[in-house]
Amino acid sequence: MIRVGDEATLTRTFTTRDVEDYLSLGGAPMPEGQVPEPLVGALFSYLLGVKVPGPGTNYLKQQTRFLAPVPLAMDLTARVAVTRIRPDKHLVDLETTCHGPDGMLLAEGRALVYVEDVAGKGW
Repeated sequence: MIRVGDEATLTRTFTTRDVEDYLSLGGAPMPEGQVPEPLVGALFSYLLGVKVPGPGTNYLKQQTRFLAPVPLAMDLTARVAVTRIRPDKHLVDLETTCHGPDGMLLAEGRALVYVEDVAGKGW
């Protein structure tokens, strides 16, 4: 059963190779030593689709504000936390954050997802 306050985290270290792969797919370059912002967004996407709310989740909207450059070769911790559930519309609102290893907040935002199987999620 999903509830307001449920959360999931993921720690990931991006490497130069990750950035090279991103650029080879047509991504925009970032200053040297920085993680491209879409790769940080992908951490949130993973958490939403696999952890909270999990399989069957459809991304509707993501807003992210980057507060500082996101450094390469550093442990980053992405977190999603349920802030509101609207079962009548199959919607879940979540807070999204990304912190560096020192706890510094690097990015923050909101996500809105659609979950068709409301009954299966225990709402």
